[in-house]
Amino acid sequence: MATIERKLLNIEVANEIREMIRVGALEKGDKINERELSMSLGVSRTPIREALQRLSIEGLIKIIPHKGAYVSSPRLRDIREMFEVMSVLEGTCARMATEKMSDEQFAKLEFLHDQLEEHYKNRDHENYLQVNHQYHTYVQELTGNKILNDIINGIRLKILLYRSQQLYQPRRFDESIREHRALLEAFRKRNPLEAEILMKTHLMNQCEALVSLYENDENEKGDD
Repeated sequence: MATIERKLLNIEVANEIREMIRVGALEKGDKINERELSMSLGVSRTPIREALQRLSIEGLIKIIPHKGAYVSSPRLRDIREMFEVMSVLEGTCARMATEKMSDEQFAKLEFLHDQLEEHYKNRDHENYLQVNHQYHTYVQELTGNKILNDIINGIRLKILLYRSQQLYQPRRFDESIREHRALLEAFRKRNPLEAEILMKTHLMNQCEALVSLYENDENEKGDD
């Protein structure tokens, strides 16, 4: 029982660290301060170290012997490859969901879209991102394909941490809502092929915005 509780604790700590990375409390290249984390989370350093090992395996944390743990800085190639795969998978989800979607399920998707519109109107990036995650996850669930869901969830853990940053790019917020409006109409018309193409494009546009953001960061560092 103690072993199970310990495992659950380091999973919870790992989730907390992921969230800190996602919201920008920890940024790429930042060193993880185990002592501060221990105090803020109210746990000993043992589950923190175990959580960091877990995140290291996922590629989110880089552990350097005798130096410590750092938030990984993904290479541009890694970002492109993740989004290339995710665009195909989410495009497939959009097509399959459209083929199977009931009127009641579409109504829920439309409800989520209306929330996106409200958060966009208020320029509320954080809540927009949360609903956006629910939206994409729901489309994924509508496929009813467990294998596809498992594959996507494995990649989503990594991609979500970087996906949110692209919305803060100039014009990307506006582009995102326009893409979601087009997607909703494809779902409304029950057009599987159009939904698939639009979803793929939506993901790759996110990719290009994020790559541009990282390239700008690198250029600024080079100018310092």
